[in-house]
Amino acid sequence: MSNLTAKNYSRLTRKAVPGNKKPLWKRILQQRALILMVIPGLLVVLVFNYFPMYGVLIAFKDYSTRAGIWGSPWVGFKYFENFFKNPTTPSLFRNTFLLGLYSLIWSFPAPIILALLFNELRGKRFKKLTQTVSYFPHFISTIIVCGMLKEFSSRGGLFNQINALLGNEPVSYLLEPKYFRTLFIASGIWQSVGFGSIIYLAALSGVDQSLLDAADIDGANRFHKIIYINWPAIAPTTIVLLIFAISNIMGNDFTKVLLLYSPKTYSVADVIGTYTFREGIQGQRFEYTTAIGLLMSVIGFVLIVIANWVSKHVSETSLW
Repeated sequence: MSNLTAKNYSRLTRKAVPGNKKPLWKRILQQRALILMVIPGLLVVLVFNYFPMYGVLIAFKDYSTRAGIWGSPWVGFKYFENFFKNPTTPSLFRNTFLLGLYSLIWSFPAPIILALLFNELRGKRFKKLTQTVSYFPHFISTIIVCGMLKEFSSRGGLFNQINALLGNEPVSYLLEPKYFRTLFIASGIWQSVGFGSIIYLAALSGVDQSLLDAADIDGANRFHKIIYINWPAIAPTTIVLLIFAISNIMGNDFTKVLLLYSPKTYSVADVIGTYTFREGIQGQRFEYTTAIGLLMSVIGFVLIVIANWVSKHVSETSLW
């Protein structure tokens, strides 16, 4: 018996020694099923996320389709300098930043508030109905939302019909610069607030019911329970999503802006994304617009690093 025990012990100790690991090809063969499952996703990431990075080189070259990317001559930071010397660049940065900032201020808290309100509903049927209704706009395409908004804000649309009832003159809302940002942000909230509340509702579902029961015994009202129990439960999730939102503050919904803006609203609606579209696709200045896109990516990276650093020092939650 002792002999068998000694053999088993020696076998276990041999397996525990790092130098006795199986060869790499044996471990690959052993995990072949998992590796085969990973390969399709890995290929998608490589093809659509990493291989296109090769094209970033044209931001530093005088690109010629005949010579190719490697055969085109280097020009250094010429296109970056051209962008900063462009007289419209300050207004592009201002419009992009303000549209992103206002969207962050108004759009980011909306799903949090809605999730907290849903969590306080007691009637299950009514709660399911309201949640379903709030989720529905998310599944409407941006093109349809913009079409609806144009129809509602036209001179004979819903907004002007309400204006007529109030005794006001009709207004072409989407042709007035002072209304563009309001319409853009409000329609974005309507479209995304319900679906965005799902992740916060999932975090609220993890709240220990005994804490809520203890709060009821201590005489806490609903507002107290939201502040001292529910909010701490969703705070880490909120901070992580806020970091991502801050990093995307210069990356507005380009498609929506493109569908809603017009030359009359360029003063407030022309953002870097729409300018890049006009110069790159319509003007075929591929090197110039690639340089602008690379610059925006660098700004987004800097913003996410700063937001993560602040979050790490202010709270206990951060991305890394």
